[in-house]
Amino acid sequence: MVLRLPEVEKSDTLVSEFKKKALKTFPIEDIGVVILDHQQITLTQALMIALLENNVALISCDGTHHPSGIFLPLVGNTLQTERFREQVEASLPLKKNLWQQTVQAKIRNQASALRISGVSTDNMLYWAGAVRSGDPDNYEARAAAYYWKNIFPEELNFTRDRDGLPPNNLLNYGYAVLRAIVARGLTGSGLLPTLGIHHRNKYNAFCLADDIMEPYRPLVDRLIREMLLEVGEITELTPELKKRLLGIPVMDVWIEGERSPLMVSMQRTTASLVRCFSGESRKILYPEFR
Repeated sequence: MVLRLPEVEKSDTLVSEFKKKALKTFPIEDIGVVILDHQQITLTQALMIALLENNVALISCDGTHHPSGIFLPLVGNTLQTERFREQVEASLPLKKNLWQQTVQAKIRNQASALRISGVSTDNMLYWAGAVRSGDPDNYEARAAAYYWKNIFPEELNFTRDRDGLPPNNLLNYGYAVLRAIVARGLTGSGLLPTLGIHHRNKYNAFCLADDIMEPYRPLVDRLIREMLLEVGEITELTPELKKRLLGIPVMDVWIEGERSPLMVSMQRTTASLVRCFSGESRKILYPEFR
């Protein structure tokens, strides 16, 4: 398969060509994420430049069909230097406050996912309200232990482990798509995905993306739970399942009382983070799951 720009027509259209026969075109401005999941896909340099100019996250998959890397623009915003400076100079109290809000939003959204399953969430809501600046009591971990024990059907006896048994493979794939959406939103807002507010692993180039995606993760979990209930036992990541997971960017969420696609909600989240770093606001906007 070859992905390229048109030879004569508008340069803002992606052309997909398979075996010189089947041609499909897609407006680049409508694309948020592109996943390359075959070893013989070829991209033209002109197309890669056009994707970068439109802030499209390009994900490359390895030989096992799992996402292995993200290609993002270096210049995502006209005020990028100023945004970088504000991000680097953010005070420790501010970052701890932002992490408190992040953990609270994550636990509340985990509770929403559990309520759909008929699981009691009084303890989760208490923990969300008890989170202090920086989460020194580690309520995030307490909530996670209860959450993973109850989110999937009991007969699975599920344990969250990146290298563990299914549906861990579905979670890994879904989170990789989500991570790319977050990284895209951060670069579009002029922020550096590497410098986190809580995550600080020196080997991780996407610490801030991993911070900001936390409250969005339960949406992926809920989708995978629905897939398990529909399909039953899942042993491998089939093209049909991948296609379902690739719908994550357009799934509806609620943010500030309004319903919007997840990718639009992410732009509002990252824009609110910019305002926090600049001192214009102290609140980071996260979605609610209903």
